Amino acid sequence: MDFIDEHSIRIPASRERVWAALKSYTATSLGVGGPVAKILGTQPPAGFEVAASRPGEHLELVGRHRFSRYRLVFGLAEEGDGGTRLSASSYADFPGLRGRAYRALVIGSGGHVLFTRHVIRTIGSLATRNQPA
Repeated sequence: MDFIDEHSIRIPASRERVWAALKSYTATSLGVGGPVAKILGTQPPAGFEVAASRPGEHLELVGRHRFSRYRLVFGLAEEGDGGTRLSASSYADFPGLRGRAYRALVIGSGGHVLFTRHVIRTIGSLATRNQPA
């Protein structure tokens, strides 16, 4: 698959807290579902499934639909001050004319960047919620 982009943020929380937030978010909030999933024909139906996992370090999600095959890879790294760097790398293939049109719509419009940044910021918020000062 072709590399699309990578985004990262520093989260002022331990790697264990960030990992727990990542797992919770991907299990409950990341995905397609509903009529959009039916229109796109997502496999798995939720849009993503775990392809690889190294607890506290790496989570790789994959999926496909009528217009694309895609992979989203999260990486966690400790920072010297007790914080954690969370990165999200995206990869995808967009075969055929419809795939190229879909790529223009999702990637070319900037929607993918907004979505990915929203995901990692939300995970950061979950990791720092109710955290002792």
